[in-house]
Amino acid sequence: MDKYIIGVDIGTQSTKALIAGTDGRLIAQASVAYHPDTPRPLWAEQDARVWLDAFVRSVRECVTRAMQIGVREEQIAGLCISSLYGGSGIAVDEQCEPLYPCLIWMDRRATAETDMIRAQVDLEQLFAITGNGVDSYYGFTKMLWIKNHEPDVWARTAWFLPPNSWIAHYLTGELAVDHSSAGNIGGVYDMQRHVWSEEAMGMVGLDPAKMPPMLIDSTDVVGTVTAAKAAQLGLTRGIPIVLGGIDAAIATFAGGVRKPGDHVAMLGTSMCWGYLQTESESGRDLVCMPYVYKGQAQRYVFGGAATAGGAVTWFVEQFCQAEQAQAKAQGVSVYALLEQQAAPLPPGAHGLIFLPYLMGERSPVWDARASGTFAGLNLTHTRAHLYRAVIEGIAFALWHNMQAVGERRQNLDQRLVVVGGAVNSDLWMQIIADVTGYPVYTIEEEVEAAMGAALLGAVGLGLVSEAEVEQGWTHLVCRATPNSQAHQVYQQLFAVYEGLYPAMQSSMHALAAARGIAPVSQISDIND
Repeated sequence: MDKYIIGVDIGTQSTKALIAGTDGRLIAQASVAYHPDTPRPLWAEQDARVWLDAFVRSVRECVTRAMQIGVREEQIAGLCISSLYGGSGIAVDEQCEPLYPCLIWMDRRATAETDMIRAQVDLEQLFAITGNGVDSYYGFTKMLWIKNHEPDVWARTAWFLPPNSWIAHYLTGELAVDHSSAGNIGGVYDMQRHVWSEEAMGMVGLDPAKMPPMLIDSTDVVGTVTAAKAAQLGLTRGIPIVLGGIDAAIATFAGGVRKPGDHVAMLGTSMCWGYLQTESESGRDLVCMPYVYKGQAQRYVFGGAATAGGAVTWFVEQFCQAEQAQAKAQGVSVYALLEQQAAPLPPGAHGLIFLPYLMGERSPVWDARASGTFAGLNLTHTRAHLYRAVIEGIAFALWHNMQAVGERRQNLDQRLVVVGGAVNSDLWMQIIADVTGYPVYTIEEEVEAAMGAALLGAVGLGLVSEAEVEQGWTHLVCRATPNSQAHQVYQQLFAVYEGLYPAMQSSMHALAAARGIAPVSQISDIND
């Protein structure tokens, strides 16, 4: 009897579910869209119940579609969960009921907490324990923000749960956190010993009791679905739940990353570029966590831009109403229309550069007070120039992160795999190839993180062999090869891009202060 696996990806703007066979054949898929809440500048949060509703709806619809083509309930062998980096995690009470919106990865409100830690903590020792730096991107600074600004919530919080852990608890009643999610929180996890670090939490002022005691691998079964939840999803009672982990790492897994040197760029709302290594120390300017596959031996090291597709969406929604109307009248995508207009323009969009720092910036800049910038504007520039500059700016941000690994870049595979929504753009793929100098490959199948979750689930349940894991379920297609002349132009322009932030940093910080982002002088002692 054929067996099938459900893979679910809880993303920033949608939840996607699919059912795949043990050979990777896609049987059914469904998705539910939503948007994070951004009530103030640099804030980005989500009510966990939005994720739960989307999870239930997408899985139930997926199961229904599979049943309609002859799949039986007993053939579904398990479910695995990929989820966005939940930042602070979901603050829950002892019944695991949410107490406060989850401060997700793109939330940068914890600027004062970040400054406080940088000023008062032994950063070398913190890095030695956690393998990570200090920034408002990391979940532990967001937890401190809740502690400092929502003391009633803090007092009532029993645990902080990553989204996949909270959903898994909802399904099974069991409570656990995977190592990839734990490591991504930053200053709470011992990267050498693979345990929560009471020493690190003591240094930054967090309570170890608020971390769920059970840590397991991403391929481990956390529990089985209860009868009530199985009925809600259209599944059989007792189906095992493989815990899964961070979406960027799982999408990377789907992209074929299995051994040190493999690397993938994920371009969705944000950008994450990551590679595998076995060394004990990551690059200081990047993020480090256990990988979702063989995580006790392999580390996933990645950097990322806070906005990628998010910057493109912002530009289109704010400035391209005419193009949206034209696209609607023609029955085409507005992005396809803008791409047609931008593609004939030369590299560099006639001397225009965009810094995509619309929610501060992550690696290697690490500055929540950084801001988006168009540099080089003049009267000859059109919306097409600006659109191309936005895409080029994101490609520069990708290359900036790849540059941050220094000499280790020599050990990387000489092809760049790209996953995420950006793969729908031929122009974007060519620009990335021309900026980085790497041939760009994409996955033939449409869904990456959800497919990676399904494969990870099959691994955890022993339904695929290690050889089949190494081979993977997805197929790579070469989408763009570098143009040598364009690459030379982009290398010259990248030097300008790289110099803009240092030159404008003080001005960016002054503008951030005008927006009400607390300066360093307003922080309090870590032990208050």
